[in-house]
Amino acid sequence: MKKEKRNMKPLTIERKNSFVGYCKVELVDNHCGVTFPMSVMYPTYEGGKIEELGQFSLDLSINAKPKEGKFPLILISHGSGGSHLLYRTLAHHLACNGFIVGMPEHPFNNRNNNTLEGTVENLENRPRHIYTAIDWFFESEKFARFLKTDSISMIGHSMGGYTSLAVAGGIATSFPNESLDGKPKQINVEHDRKIKSLVLLAPATVWFKDKGALSGVDIPILMIAGEKDQYTPPFHAQIVLEGVADNSKIKYKIIENAGHFSFLSPFPQSMIKPEFIPSQDPFGFDREKFHNELNIEILDFLMQVK
Repeated sequence: MKKEKRNMKPLTIERKNSFVGYCKVELVDNHCGVTFPMSVMYPTYEGGKIEELGQFSLDLSINAKPKEGKFPLILISHGSGGSHLLYRTLAHHLACNGFIVGMPEHPFNNRNNNTLEGTVENLENRPRHIYTAIDWFFESEKFARFLKTDSISMIGHSMGGYTSLAVAGGIATSFPNESLDGKPKQINVEHDRKIKSLVLLAPATVWFKDKGALSGVDIPILMIAGEKDQYTPPFHAQIVLEGVADNSKIKYKIIENAGHFSFLSPFPQSMIKPEFIPSQDPFGFDREKFHNELNIEILDFLMQVK
């Protein structure tokens, strides 16, 4: 395990090899009988233009044909009460450098409907949403033939960190207050052995405190935490460092002066307001600069393990 505490600096010159295609699909959780959206960014030959995705703008080619080739698949899992588009600049960077990126929005644990936050049901549902997304890609007429079948990674921020660890082999246990009967419950999750690596950003990990809970996680991990994170402070990362099968496979960094929401893509200036907490960083922190460096850091890691 390599641990560093520093400001991030670019490791390589930024690579941009493709235009970025974009499409939005609806996935079906057959277990619960609900549908939920997933945005997909991917390499394409077709030049795009600035498109509006809700309140955000990106250079995209809407519904373009994927570029010829075989590409690794990345799934990004957002935080509790968050949104799939909050990691759009990272997804865009990965797509233009040869990755197909799926960003599902977890039903009933997102900014529009967060009714399952803090429940056993949410702990059970989130990993299943990822399996649903993976299955969709490999059954998709549009993407299946462009995927490397043995190269799937996950990126998870906050509660997305929980989701990533659960999918990769972690065995979680709920807290008493998360169950109707007031008792802790082991969360039984089908573990997807196709997951080859994880990127954990300020991960929420307290459900993996039991001995052996993370011993089934034995893949390369890039874990990055914020020095001034008040939501998932350092002990969350320590649970991972002490719990996985082999922590020499972990590259761990603490970012000076970063907060919990510093890992969200920079917001448009019109959205940066004190009352909108996700837009706020510790005094003096430059989120724009950080994300230019973060994107390269994550790309370098994924290029090494793909």
